[in-house]
Amino acid sequence: MFTTTEKRVMDIVKSAGFEPIADKGIIVKYAPENLSAKIAQFFSMEFYVLQLCKDEVVLIPFSTVSGVLKKEVTLQIPYSSIKSVEIVEDLLNYQIVLTTDTDSIRLTAQQKELSDFRSSGTLSLYSEGLKISSWHKENLDATLETLRNINK
Repeated sequence: MFTTTEKRVMDIVKSAGFEPIADKGIIVKYAPENLSAKIAQFFSMEFYVLQLCKDEVVLIPFSTVSGVLKKEVTLQIPYSSIKSVEIVEDLLNYQIVLTTDTDSIRLTAQQKELSDFRSSGTLSLYSEGLKISSWHKENLDATLETLRNINK
């Protein structure tokens, strides 16, 4: 099993020139447009870390081969360009829609209750002695709440 620690996420984001906010990162995928896409995407391992930073939201991809976080930022969205954030429950996930000046970015994040058994949870597992935890699960509620309150 491949995992990425939250410290590794913070180091990558900092090395890219951003100021990440502690405990404000979760694992997401791009949201499918319809049921067919949802079924096809079920088998996709294209995950990203959505990391809230001082001035922007940053998405960092996992390598689809190894499950290891890449050292590149694929998307940065300045808070000033975000016009609205909508978060709704969608079966076992949360649908996150960030509407900007020019576009809407649709993401999905696995709900925390089952994330230990699903792919996002396995990517965010870490251990402290005998205890195994998931930073995705630990960060989900606060990260979603912060997203809801962007530019309010």
